[in-house]
Amino acid sequence: MQVHPLSNRQNIFSRLRWQGKAIHWSAYVFILPFVVPFLLFTVGAVLFGAYVAFTKWGIVGAPQWVGLQNFQDVFADEQVWIAFWNTLRYALMIVPSVVILGLLFALYVNQRWPGYIFARTAFYAPNVVSATVIALVWVWMLDTKFGVINQYLGISIPWLTSPQWSIFGVSLASVWWDTGLAFVLFLAALQEVDNEQKEAAALDGANRWQVFRYVILPLIRPTLSMVITLQLITTLRIFSQVLVMTDGGPASASMSVIYYIYRTGVSRNHLGFASALSLMLFLVILVITLAQLKFIREKD
Repeated sequence: MQVHPLSNRQNIFSRLRWQGKAIHWSAYVFILPFVVPFLLFTVGAVLFGAYVAFTKWGIVGAPQWVGLQNFQDVFADEQVWIAFWNTLRYALMIVPSVVILGLLFALYVNQRWPGYIFARTAFYAPNVVSATVIALVWVWMLDTKFGVINQYLGISIPWLTSPQWSIFGVSLASVWWDTGLAFVLFLAALQEVDNEQKEAAALDGANRWQVFRYVILPLIRPTLSMVITLQLITTLRIFSQVLVMTDGGPASASMSVIYYIYRTGVSRNHLGFASALSLMLFLVILVITLAQLKFIREKD
């Protein structure tokens, strides 16, 4: 029996429907250049890293399954807890500073105060530079003897060579680098605030602080939550500044978790240990992020 060509064409098109909805396969073809590398080098790397966390492997040879031994070693390593404590201190210093400065900068530009055009560029400019370049610039600025900051302030603080000050030096560079993104996000949110609501509040007798607290802040709260979440994740993963500025020292005083993962995994080839620590850091970031998002929703 000969099948009519039109019926074959109808059968083909019927196969391109799923649950009664047409599937436009051309769209999937266009996103393949992104999806394939993402699956291979991101999702695949994460899954392989999770597997390595339960093995003993030094790149050469086949991984040997050791179960939970790497996690036991992580919990028993004193340097791990020092790295987590340092990372928590980074978060407590960098996240609030970036959020507050980013919001203040955005308010300044949004109000179109004198110099706002230049300020708009200056506030965002550091964010387009790589972390390595930022770190090198701040190494020069924070030098104890010849640094710009100590010279012009007339002080002699060992920003990067003292166990007490090194974490503050790295945090200064990180705040200067990260504030640009927060500034742009806050500025976009402020420009979406309806001026009529601010004018109505002002007519009711509200001063500038009350307008900001009761009108502007509630309207930009979703952006505030996003900025806090992004900055929290970024700070908990701080690495480049630590590597370039202090190399984790002195005496592990500025060592972060990611830096310790790098040192044990890449420098010492203890990939199983490093992968186990990476999974722990992932869980910590996930728990803190979810807790922060829940807190913001309850405040809303």
